[in-house]
Amino acid sequence: MGDRQAPEPLLLVQELVNTLDIETGKDQLATPEGLARFLSDHGLTRLRLGKPDLAGLRELREALRAACLAHTSGAPVPPEAAETLERHLGAAPLALRIEARGEAALEAAPGLTGLPALTAHLAARIATAAGDGSWQRLKACETHDCQWVYYDRSPAGRSRWCTMAVCGSRAKMRTYRARRAR
Repeated sequence: MGDRQAPEPLLLVQELVNTLDIETGKDQLATPEGLARFLSDHGLTRLRLGKPDLAGLRELREALRAACLAHTSGAPVPPEAAETLERHLGAAPLALRIEARGEAALEAAPGLTGLPALTAHLAARIATAAGDGSWQRLKACETHDCQWVYYDRSPAGRSRWCTMAVCGSRAKMRTYRARRAR
């Protein structure tokens, strides 16, 4: 199905949620060293997140995964995840910047550090993506032991799995076997 990488500005959101591989249990945000690697890989070391931010960041990551699952299924975001998103993203201080040619851009308010800085950074990216409809195309694989976040580039926007070759085939085979068992 082609490229499943999210466009800017959603790439950081996708890569944050995918720091946990549910199938293997590998969590890049399990340690301060993993957090430092993630921040360095994304050019975000200036935000100065550390060990005290890890629990909140993992909580935010899972709430974002729940939102992406809601995009896949069409169901509402579960209340606990919605509350977490509201608490983190709703409180993110943003600033509107007018660029040289008059374009408007949202960004994290100046002077923020730690988890509030990253949360504001993510909120600005999500707000930008919501305006052009791309936020709804950031989805999580509906296979319960995968839930990898991908960008749905299908024309109809109805993709349900991260890859048809793996998760889609497995789901279709399970459905087939269940029908045959009856």
